[in-house]
This record gives sequence, structure tokens and C-alpha cells, in this order.
Amino acid sequence: MSTPQTLVSTLRADGVEIFYRSAGPPSAPAILLLHGFPSSSHQFRNLIPLLARTHRVIAPDLPGYGFTTVPVDRKYEYTFANLTTTIEAFVAALALKRFAVYIFDYGAPVGLRLALKHPAMITAVVSQNGNAYEEGFGKEFWAPVRGYWEADSATIEEVRKAIREKVLVLETTKWQYEAGNPRAEKVQPEAYYLDQALMEREGNKEVQLDLLRDYRTNVPLYPEFQRWFRESGVPVLAVWGKNDVIFVKEGADAFERDVKVFEKQFVDSGHFALETNEEYFAEVIEGFLKKHVVV
Repeated sequence: MSTPQTLVSTLRADGVEIFYRSAGPPSAPAILLLHGFPSSSHQFRNLIPLLARTHRVIAPDLPGYGFTTVPVDRKYEYTFANLTTTIEAFVAALALKRFAVYIFDYGAPVGLRLALKHPAMITAVVSQNGNAYEEGFGKEFWAPVRGYWEADSATIEEVRKAIREKVLVLETTKWQYEAGNPRAEKVQPEAYYLDQALMEREGNKEVQLDLLRDYRTNVPLYPEFQRWFRESGVPVLAVWGKNDVIFVKEGADAFERDVKVFEKQFVDSGHFALETNEEYFAEVIEGFLKKHVVV
């Protein structure tokens, strides 16, 4: 079987020029891949052609990431509610009616907010370190972030400066890719260098700081996400980097409380567990969708 070609395209939706990668037959069952911080659809570059052997695969860059561009006159406010609205418009523009969704990191609240708005659209959820439970927060990593969430007007600029200098730097971006991965030497450096180069664009670090603070608005929605799992009966596959200290493995275990059709696979890796494990991910995802999704 020949390897499907990945296409790169742009589409205007919600006043945003959305860059996306796609592959696979238009008539095949669809999978929407939603990336996390600080990456883009580039993180799926090796997975897309593998999944496209059996599926239509679509991976957009969220506003603030990758090659998606937001016109200045759009006056975009970077919140998770607005990211969801943009992806909702993107899905509508592509006339996607039914699809599985792969959620990772920031892509998780976007995908799950979308599911709350359009529950009938989602055929399955693949969560790769995509959190929906309080247990999933790594306490050490999130402690200073929670301090940022709680900062008042007197201290917030000082806190933002500290996070900008500690988190939004190449050393930390590289760490996210390599920490917990026993094959860290196989992680391609262009992945974290591209993420960092795009983050260094004028004004982008302020975008990242705004979204990191707004992440707090996702947590009160966790009970709603969990209710949707229970009531929808949506199949969920948790394929999770077990060494992740950002979204820890207890977050994968927690799905068992609410999901009727649930499978779990732990991968010997960290936060960016997909890196260096693409063949395994494709095999597990294809097997799960074939078993549990009725086309």
C-alpha cells in the first residue's frame, strides 16, 4: 500500500486563516486531531499518513499556534471558549458531520467543549494525555500555574514575567518533548525548535500567557465533560505517556469511572508520547476505532 500524501491548506473560518494538514479519502471515516501547547499540527506529521490508510485525517493549527494567522482587525481574545468557537466554525466550513477526535493537552478542553456543543458529531475520543479530571494534574508542575490563576491585579504582571522567563523558553519546550521518553535521543530537534521559533513571534508569548491563565476556566467544566461521557456512551481510548508529569497517568485511570466503552494503553514516554511512537499509536487507534465506531 502506498503512503497517503499529506496536504497543507488554509481555510477562513470565524475570521481566522486556519492552516491545516489533511490526508486520506474524503469518503472515509474522519478523525480530527487537536494539538497541544506549544505545538501545532506539526506534532502529527508522522501520524497523519499512517491513520490516512483507513481514515480521513484533519489536523488544524489552533489560533496562536503553527501557521494559523489571526488578522489584527479581528481583535481576537485568546480564551478556550474562543478557540472552541473557531474550531466549531472550521468543522462547519469543512462540512464535517461525524468524526472521532484525538485530544492532547490544550486540544482536550477544545475538543470536549466542542463535544458539549455538538455531542452527536463525536463518534469516539482518543485522549493522549488529554485531561478531563482533577486527578490528572501533576501537582508539582501545576502548583505555580494555579498561583498564576489566583494572582490579583497587584501581582499578576510579576507572575506573568516569571512564567514568561521560565516556561516560554527553548529549554522548557525541549524538556516537554524529551522528559520521560527513554528514546529522547530519537526526538527530532526540529519539533521543539519550530515550536519555539513560532512562539518567539512578536506578541505570541502574551497569547501563551493569556491562554495559560484562561486554562482555569476549563476545570469547572470537568463535571460536564464527565456527564457527557456517562450519558453519551461515547467510546474513549486513553493512550497515555505514563511518565508525564504535566498530565499524570491517574488522569487516564479516571476515565474508567464514567466511560462505558473504554480502553487504556500506557506508553513508556512522557508528555509528547506520540513522538517516536507513531507506528504504535496508529495501530492502537485504528484497532480501537474499527472495533467500536459504527460507520
